[in-house]
Amino acid sequence: MFQLQSASAHIEPVASPDLYKSYSVLAPPRTHMRKATCEEYECNGWKYGFVTTVDLSTDLGQKQFHFLTHDKKREYSMQRVSLELVKFVFKPGTICMNYQDHRVPIGRPPRLIVADGDWRGNPTGRYRIHDRMEHWVEDFGLNQNALLDLSKMNY
Repeated sequence: MFQLQSASAHIEPVASPDLYKSYSVLAPPRTHMRKATCEEYECNGWKYGFVTTVDLSTDLGQKQFHFLTHDKKREYSMQRVSLELVKFVFKPGTICMNYQDHRVPIGRPPRLIVADGDWRGNPTGRYRIHDRMEHWVEDFGLNQNALLDLSKMNY
């Protein structure tokens, strides 16, 4: 069910994987976040306004100009900077151009996982999910002390 991820560089272990534990805190966006408005996300574009400058001498600039002048979601003021450049100024409170990417946490607690093994694998396949962060932290601390004791025995 849970797979341990390996990193590119590791400290050489002093014992076999069955004497180690791996700790994870998981809060995947799919289950722990939701879409949000610019106001909820507190994005800078919404808070302070924003400026977009388009270059009408390019195909991209012409497409951007068409999009912005036909966009019903946003009000703007337009300033001609030069023959080719047009600046669109959007006031604070305007939804930004990346509003569809805004996500905020829904308040669901993370999954607190302790798996047997280390980066080399989980020899038993066992894992535990803690209900409370303080229990996960305590487990982690006890494991660190046990590893310290183990390392002292091997030196």
